[in-house]
Amino acid sequence: MNVLVLAGGLSYERDVSLRSGRRVTDALLGAGVEAEMRDADVSLLPSLSADPPEAVFIAMHGAEGEDGSLRGVLELCDVPYVGADARASRLAWDKPSAKAVLREAGISTPDWVALPHDRFSELGAIAVLDRIVRRLGLPLMVKPAQGGSGLGATVVKDASELPAAMVGCFAYDQTALIERYAEGVDIAVSILDTGDGPVTLPPVEIVPSNGIYDYAARYTAGLTTWHSPARLSPSVTSDVLKVALAAHEALGLRDLSRVDLIVTPDGDCTVLEVNVSPGLTETSLLPMAIQAAGLDLGEVLAQIVRRAAVRV
Repeated sequence: MNVLVLAGGLSYERDVSLRSGRRVTDALLGAGVEAEMRDADVSLLPSLSADPPEAVFIAMHGAEGEDGSLRGVLELCDVPYVGADARASRLAWDKPSAKAVLREAGISTPDWVALPHDRFSELGAIAVLDRIVRRLGLPLMVKPAQGGSGLGATVVKDASELPAAMVGCFAYDQTALIERYAEGVDIAVSILDTGDGPVTLPPVEIVPSNGIYDYAARYTAGLTTWHSPARLSPSVTSDVLKVALAAHEALGLRDLSRVDLIVTPDGDCTVLEVNVSPGLTETSLLPMAIQAAGLDLGEVLAQIVRRAAVRV
C-alpha cells in the first residue's frame, strides 16, 4: 500500500503531532506498508492530485487534525482516510457540543458552562464568575472548548483562582469550558475497529506526579505513572469499557478514538472528553493500550489503514 501520514500543522500541538506522525510512519513501515510523512501545507492538494495515496493517516492534533476541516478536504478529493468523518470529528472536537450529545444519550459527564470571551467581557467578569461558582460549586476545571493535550487547562480550587484560569484558557481558545471538577481515578479507554466493529482495549490508569495531567505530565518522561491495565475491579472495568464504547458510538466515530473518563470513589464513570485523533507518541495512551492487549502497533495500524482504503 501507499499511505500518506499527515503530521505537523500550525496548531499549538505541532510538536506532539510530529512525534505521533514519525511513530505511525515507522510502525507502518515495520509492518510492510509503504508510508511517507508530510505536512498539510499548500503543496498537499497538488500532491494528492498528481500522486494520490491509497489512504491517508491523520496524525495531526489540534484544530487542523480534529475539527473536521482537513477531513472534509480529503473527502472533496475522494481520498480515503483513517478516522471519524468530517461531521463526527467536528462534533467531538467541540467539547460543549459533544458533552450535550453524551448527556442526551444518557452518558454521565460533569455539569458545565461554555463561556465565549466576548460574553465574558460584556457581561462583567466578576459577576459571571460569581454565578458560575454558585451554580457549579468548587473545585472547577477550566479548559478550552476546543483544544487538547491539556493546554490551557487549570483546576480551580478557590474562587480567587478563577480569573487567572480564564485568562490562561482564553490564550488558547475564544471559548472556555468550565465544568465541575470530577474527583477520582483518571482513566483512558482506547477503541479500535479493524473490521469487526468497535472494540475496547484495556483501560489505562493515569497517575500524574503533581495530580494534574497537564501538557508537561503528558509528554515529559518521569512526570506520570501509567498502569495498563488500570487497577480497577472487574466490575468497574466492565462498566468503564461499556461507557467508553457508548460514548464512541453516540458521537458516530469510527476506526479509532480515545475516551477520557473519571472513576469516582463510588465506582461511577463519568466521561470528560473524546479524542478522534489520539496521540501516538512514546508516552501516548493508545500505544500503551495496544501493547497491554498483546497486539503489535504496526499491525494494528496497517489493518485500520487497509480498511480505510477500501471504504466507499
